[in-house]
Amino acid sequence: MRVVIDTNVLVSGAINPHGSPGRIMDALLAEEISLLYDDRILGEYREVLLRPAFGFRHADVDTLLDFIEFAGERISATATVGVILPDPDDLPFLEVAVAGAADALITGNMRHFKPRHGRHDVFICSPADFVQRFR
Repeated sequence: MRVVIDTNVLVSGAINPHGSPGRIMDALLAEEISLLYDDRILGEYREVLLRPAFGFRHADVDTLLDFIEFAGERISATATVGVILPDPDDLPFLEVAVAGAADALITGNMRHFKPRHGRHDVFICSPADFVQRFR
């Protein structure tokens, strides 16, 4: 299964191994799901994971991101998808999901992916929905 994981899910899963985000991280690390990404997404993951508030060690963040690059699938998503999202910072996740024909985009902020203009055909789901439907 090929998925795009929003940063909030990745961080939640790294902080707390219990619950749906943690189960998604388990599936990712066991290579039961394939994470689609591009440089923008990796950059956001790095920036957020290294925030002092989370207390992650730099080496641990590097290890996780190295794993994502090794086991995941880098997608070239330079074309826009023709939609306007409530938070423009979420557009790279949608663009990668479209360009990579993702089975799902998993986010804790589903309302951020409801277009203000245009439409998309990406299956957007919460971590709990993903775990319930696909695990």
